[in-house]
Amino acid sequence: MSKDYYETLGVKKNASKEEIKKAFYKLAHKYHPDKKEGNEAKFKQVNEAYQVLSDDTKRSKYDQFGSQYENMSQAHGQGAGGFEGFDFSNFAGGFQGGSADFDFGNLNDIFSDFFGGGGRAQARRGRDISTEIQISFSDSVFGTNRKILITKTSSCLVCKGSGAKAGTKMETCKTCNGQGKIHETKRSFLGTISSTKVCETCYGSGEVPKERCETCKGKGVLRREEEISIVIPAGIRDGEMIRMTGMGEAMSKGTSGDLYIKINVAPHAMFKREGNDLVMDLNLKLSDALLGMKYPIETLDGKIEVTIPEGVSINEILRVRGKGVPAGKNKRGDLLIKLNIKLPSKISRKSRELIEELKKEGI
Repeated sequence: MSKDYYETLGVKKNASKEEIKKAFYKLAHKYHPDKKEGNEAKFKQVNEAYQVLSDDTKRSKYDQFGSQYENMSQAHGQGAGGFEGFDFSNFAGGFQGGSADFDFGNLNDIFSDFFGGGGRAQARRGRDISTEIQISFSDSVFGTNRKILITKTSSCLVCKGSGAKAGTKMETCKTCNGQGKIHETKRSFLGTISSTKVCETCYGSGEVPKERCETCKGKGVLRREEEISIVIPAGIRDGEMIRMTGMGEAMSKGTSGDLYIKINVAPHAMFKREGNDLVMDLNLKLSDALLGMKYPIETLDGKIEVTIPEGVSINEILRVRGKGVPAGKNKRGDLLIKLNIKLPSKISRKSRELIEELKKEGI
């Protein structure tokens, strides 16, 4: 069945890499199996789509061949040679009454071994996990370091992931004789087919603990609370995800998954963000707007003094260079000050007389 990866991620065909990345992070967070309302099947679909569309070469082939992309990839040694998804267990029905020497019940396994890469070991990898944290507006601008506690499957601290009891050694796996692989021979209507599979006893390492670690029962991993340090870069936006490679769930005799951290930025009482600029409102008295003045302002960098020129208009914007959000090495956005002129609701008799005089002068 053809797959529309653009539709899966909810982006247009001319979407930029950044748009594809943002769409993936949003959907991955929504469907992650660790979430209460997660969906593992949809999470895998989203991840598959991202793996293709985020790679220029794969995306180009997908755009060119469309639904035939998978078959093209498989023909070049990346898959099962076009047999993936075909149910060979039904195919055996056409040979009913044939020779009893052939085992038709395992044709799916036979074709998987034969076309699946010659018995290459599949890398064992732990699950990806996700969490979210809230940071202050100021920390989102300048960056910060945070530490969080997560309960997850992690490497055993006692045996350092080996699964062996402290002070004991590893010994050769008796199942595979230290090869890490199991060689199998099967007979089918195609003839004799040999395949190689990863040993399920030692997971391909060729060794097993002589005495198992009592803490993790020889698995090398166990669920425990782990403190993780997070470096939050300057200029991060609300809703962005940080990916920490290898900080997800650990896998016995394999690699760990990744940790995805969604950043929620708390709103600020004075500032708002527009791109790499910070925007704020400043209320002025009518006299200050007419005559101009020096005005002290508390910015995220500390106090500064800005010059309000004479005769400023309502909604006029003053720009203070380099007081915005970091935008690269030695670069920052600006602080934009929107001027609001506050008119008095009541005026005294003396003020009225003075205003009448100004009126006569055409002011």
